[in-house]
Amino acid sequence: MPTTDSVGKRIARGISPVVSTQAAGGMLRRVLEVAIDGYGKIPGAKATAARQLQNHGGSVDGAIDAIVDFHVRLASAQGFLTNLGGIGSLPVSLPANLAGVAVVQIRMVAAIAHLRGYDLGDNNVRTALVMCLLGEERIDQQIAEGRLPTSPMAVATAPMFDPDLDRRVAEEVVGDLASRIGGKNLALAVTKRVPIVGGGIGAVVDGVSTAQLGRYAKSELVRRRALAG
Repeated sequence: MPTTDSVGKRIARGISPVVSTQAAGGMLRRVLEVAIDGYGKIPGAKATAARQLQNHGGSVDGAIDAIVDFHVRLASAQGFLTNLGGIGSLPVSLPANLAGVAVVQIRMVAAIAHLRGYDLGDNNVRTALVMCLLGEERIDQQIAEGRLPTSPMAVATAPMFDPDLDRRVAEEVVGDLASRIGGKNLALAVTKRVPIVGGGIGAVVDGVSTAQLGRYAKSELVRRRALAG
């Protein structure tokens, strides 16, 4: 979708093709602002959640399913557009795709969290939203290795904000996005550098990863009312 592509490029200005850990926090803050508050004609997470809730007659589960489906299609569209150019456009398209898919995925997770009763203005919740982008397998692995202390839900409901954890999560997520989008796997990396074919691969990678994250966010970010009960 062109609007998502343009947002990704705007956010990615000033970010080098190889994103440093020092830039991670700044990039994620900008991505969070766009995803939660919106940008231009692109609605934020709360507006997206409200529209889907209305469309589904007040059914939270129906709205969440629709949000995931919509963002999977959106991620596939922006993944296709930002990977069409082949190797000649890679220095520009990589940071644009990185920022674009991050906006889409965080807005999806934030909309789910909002419908489940989480305060999107809370710093702990924002850390948890970004953390979800690592996906269930990576998070479980990093908890087992001691690199992360706990799950996104536990972070979202923690009594105090941990700025060091927020920084570490941002670095891990940006590194993971850069590796996934750049094509750490050799076959994927080579294929994405072929014009047109690369666009198709980009669409599949971003669409599949967004669907997986949607399922994870639905299972991880349980209703706040259920937590309190």
